[in-house]
Amino acid sequence: MKIIILGAGTVGGTLAETLSGEKHDITMVDMNGARLAELQDRLDIRTIVGQGSYPRVLREAGADDADMLIAVTNSDEINMAACQIAYTMFHTPTKIARVRATEYLRHPDLFDREGFVVDVVISPEQLVTESILRLLEYPGALQVLDFAEGRVRLVGLKAYYGGPLVGNALATLRQHMPKIDARVAAIFRNGKPIKPEGTTLIEADDEIFFVAASENIRAVMSELQKLESPYQRVMIAGGGHIGTGIAKKLEKTCKLKLIERNADRVKAIAEELGKTLVLKGDVTSQELLEEEDIEQIDLFIAVTNSDEANIMSALLAKRLGARKALVLINRTAYVDLVNGGDIDVAVSPQSATISALLTHIRHGDIVAVHSLRRGAAEAIEAIVRGDEKTSKLAGRAIGELELPPGCTVGAIVRGEEVLIAHDKTRIQSEDHIILFLTERRYIGEVERLFQVDVRYL
Repeated sequence: MKIIILGAGTVGGTLAETLSGEKHDITMVDMNGARLAELQDRLDIRTIVGQGSYPRVLREAGADDADMLIAVTNSDEINMAACQIAYTMFHTPTKIARVRATEYLRHPDLFDREGFVVDVVISPEQLVTESILRLLEYPGALQVLDFAEGRVRLVGLKAYYGGPLVGNALATLRQHMPKIDARVAAIFRNGKPIKPEGTTLIEADDEIFFVAASENIRAVMSELQKLESPYQRVMIAGGGHIGTGIAKKLEKTCKLKLIERNADRVKAIAEELGKTLVLKGDVTSQELLEEEDIEQIDLFIAVTNSDEANIMSALLAKRLGARKALVLINRTAYVDLVNGGDIDVAVSPQSATISALLTHIRHGDIVAVHSLRRGAAEAIEAIVRGDEKTSKLAGRAIGELELPPGCTVGAIVRGEEVLIAHDKTRIQSEDHIILFLTERRYIGEVERLFQVDVRYL
């Protein structure tokens, strides 16, 4: 596929790295020549220095015959204009834009054929807010992903000392829960993937990803770690779109405090929220946190625009007695630094954005893609098409499939029915398959599994 990426920031660079390894034809456009040179030294991509919304630059980038334009510059306006120009002048088939400003997002009609012609609008703030809210449903989870419109969830968590299954083989999971079906899709031990088999012993500190019907998630979690009580007292650091969005959802069920340093923003938030106590102040102030009884807080959520403020305020909150801390971190290097330390969960806007983009780039009938463990692994939902003659999957049992290394089928969704995958489970046409891939270099083989053989049509 021939793809033009506008913007060589963290998202654009990570996306280029992901796609160039999958043999796509990538051209990257940015105003920063030094950044482009650094990427070109590492990746097999073409680069152009210029303004991504200029027709001349788009033509030089190959928009005349490009399959897709992905606009992820730091400017919403440039992203939107570039998609419109790609449509008007070059008839680019698929146009994706990252748009952050709520003023644009609250008017979806801006992005139809009468406005800016953008096929897919991606809002990192909305994606992050949804991701955090899913995490809050399951205290102790490191990652919670939705599939099949929420009927199936994939949850990542750490196995702790004292969990019923720690020290036991995976096969005993069914013995512990005879009436509940679940599948461990992957295990990471000391950062490396381990193939989950019935004889695999679960060790403390293993990072485990399991798949189950949504209504069974808590029961499975209770087997892997001591089930934590729901969050009742929550403090949010940062009154931007993410902080305010979380507060709107939580204030009906939790006692909330929100800290924001901008006086005008404090006033606006206080008028928008009904039950949240909105405070003006510095989120890294020990005096303020102590005055607001931080030691009684179940969860401290740091979602300011500053990674440093988020990390420092969360570390301070934990030291002063907060039960849990969740932080928003933009820099990938920082995510690696805080994971496994005093901060309990780190959420990355880049990871959420990359996942949303990959959903629209992957070949075949891909419904959803989630990038995991900083891009090292992926969870995918795809639809089986064709019949026993035209499909590599339809009519076959999971145990008969020739899956690439590191690939595990977790669940099948058939209409309203959720089937946890086992070797004898037989796949049917139109099934939604949820699978986990720990070695992303095999993504091409996974995509080919879902392609219909046209020779037999």
